[in-house]
Amino acid sequence: MAGDRARPLALARWLMMVAALVVAIVAVGGITRLTESGVSITEWKPVSGVLPPLNAAQWQAEFAAYRQTPQYIEINGPAGMTLATYKFIFFWEWVHRLLARAIGTVLALVTVGFWIKGRIPPGYKQRLLSLVALVGLQGAVGWWMVQSGIQYDTKVSHFRLATHLLLALATLGGLVWTALDLRALARGEARSRLTRFGSLVLGLLTVQLFLGALVAGLRAGHVSGAGWFSWDAWPLMQGHFFPEGIGWSGGALHALLNDPYLTHFTHRWWAWAVVMALVVLARRIRSSGSRAASITIHSAFGTQILLGIATVMSGITLWLAVLHQLVGALLLATTVWGVHVLGRRA
Repeated sequence: MAGDRARPLALARWLMMVAALVVAIVAVGGITRLTESGVSITEWKPVSGVLPPLNAAQWQAEFAAYRQTPQYIEINGPAGMTLATYKFIFFWEWVHRLLARAIGTVLALVTVGFWIKGRIPPGYKQRLLSLVALVGLQGAVGWWMVQSGIQYDTKVSHFRLATHLLLALATLGGLVWTALDLRALARGEARSRLTRFGSLVLGLLTVQLFLGALVAGLRAGHVSGAGWFSWDAWPLMQGHFFPEGIGWSGGALHALLNDPYLTHFTHRWWAWAVVMALVVLARRIRSSGSRAASITIHSAFGTQILLGIATVMSGITLWLAVLHQLVGALLLATTVWGVHVLGRRA
């Protein structure tokens, strides 16, 4: 029987490897956004796009296609972009897409391999298929996002960017939760369940991640008015606790979702609501004996808060901003771990 040949621990390790690739692509996605590389490749070629241009003629063809985009016409063209500069932004978008292909390929091959050999535990086939579907959907959403920058604007839509990022993080959470369930199964324990408090914590964190994606898409990190480690950038914004210059003409909700000042302000201070919820979560799971998960959660959100402050105070230095996005993904993974522990105790 398939259940007799199931190898939950081996499958869990593979899923954690795919989760690590998702964390990596989130970091590379941060570099892609910060270097304005997202629309440098103007076509979606799932198979042939694996190879970059290999000769001068192919590079000129790619560059010619990019020169038709609003980003080049309005920004990079007048700035005198050369082919060498174009190759730099092309590289990061190509790496981003290559990692996406690797994630989809590895997850699909693992699922098929374990399925054929009858090594998927009962009740997990549907979950694995759902994860594969999420990765496929992520590719489509990624192209949908890029199209908004190729056709309509000098940058991609911040709503599409937020969708793209949240879908990646949802996939990461699903991979981690499934891997933890499989590890529990290998120990002879029941699956964990999602408690109401766990749902609340994940909900608060999701709102923060969504706001962070809007901040990235709107380039709202720059509205603090900071230079290199300017003390005027945090906790103040351009010398004020509540920023001036918010456009309220479209209403409060429109401003929250579209105004860089208000979006940045909300992202900045909503973080503390998330921190309070995470502290409570960490204390609860520590009391159940899961000290490692508790320490990891505290470390993750503490590091993330410091990186967020340092990023705006530095005037959005690239490596700090990328680390902020990377640790955001790790914070989600550790929170999923903590919520899983809480559900196991329940």
